[in-house]
Amino acid sequence: MKTNLFSLIPVLCFALSLTSTAQTQVDAFVPGSTLEGVCYYLPRTAFRVTVIAERTTVRPGDFYMYADRFLRLQNVPTEESVQWSLKSITLEPFGKPDRDKAYSIKLKSKTVAPLVGLSRDGILLSINTDADESFLPELPKPQQGKRPENPRSYMTQEILAAGSKAKMAELCAQEIYDIRESKNALVRGEADNTPKDGAQLKLMLDQLDHQAAVLESLFCGTTQTDTEVFSFFYDPVQETERDVLFRFSQKLGVLDADNLAGEPVAVSVKVQETIPTAVPSEEVAKKRAKMERGVYYNVPARTSISINYKGKEYVSMETPMGQFGIVEMLSNTLFDKKTTTQVTFFQTTGGTKDVME
Repeated sequence: MKTNLFSLIPVLCFALSLTSTAQTQVDAFVPGSTLEGVCYYLPRTAFRVTVIAERTTVRPGDFYMYADRFLRLQNVPTEESVQWSLKSITLEPFGKPDRDKAYSIKLKSKTVAPLVGLSRDGILLSINTDADESFLPELPKPQQGKRPENPRSYMTQEILAAGSKAKMAELCAQEIYDIRESKNALVRGEADNTPKDGAQLKLMLDQLDHQAAVLESLFCGTTQTDTEVFSFFYDPVQETERDVLFRFSQKLGVLDADNLAGEPVAVSVKVQETIPTAVPSEEVAKKRAKMERGVYYNVPARTSISINYKGKEYVSMETPMGQFGIVEMLSNTLFDKKTTTQVTFFQTTGGTKDVME
């Protein structure tokens, strides 16, 4: 999506003039101090965390108490239970406005005002050119497992008319045995309606298996597995070693970090390279003091992130992050009447993407 030029200005800015002729001067932003200009933010790198977990629900059958008596089935479920398993964790970086890195581009007379492209939330994207604003993709959809069929659809009239649950269970068990005998007769070729076509025979055998399985679920219960999607945001503020990102319970699923009912899912953040801040000499400092100011941008630091749960590593990645780097400046001489420089910036980190004169 193309970003708007000068139309996406943070609320704290005042009187933004985009058509006047002016030279660029950038100051640290103080609310109310900008009379004419554009306010913008440099981004900090945050992450959308997406967790995919499976929930398996086991429900007892209506006749579970007769499973051993009529079908010799043991250890069948007698009450409903839920079991969760953690399938995957993904991190997607995105840029969010860093409130500590807010600046204003002031417009001075007798020079050319650059076009400034901002994201919807005020992050600097481009100067003197258009830029694409990026957005996080849609989350994956939860997947619901196949619902168990209603066994009553396969009950005979005699079963439905039974006067007690015990009698219904007995008749259902007999129906299951009858289905098994019919299947054996088809396999042996002894049934009166045994088809000669192999595909038709397989179809009939599959139908008998399905009918028996649905009726057996009245005794042995049903199992349904659903896939659930959880999402939240993580904004690292400093290096960390095994901080609790969230918790996970096999009985309760995804939990908040402070919910001790689950085991911790830990995140570690480590800066891989430290960008030194140069200390200018006295002569250089004097020259800089005389220079007109320019446009601030981030020099992000390369950072590694890992996520672990119960000894298994679910995420291991390296990515540049704006908040762990330093802030530098593009001189405003790049944007005077003699030079109309085009600059684009990474929305996620605030670093320079491309500079064209």
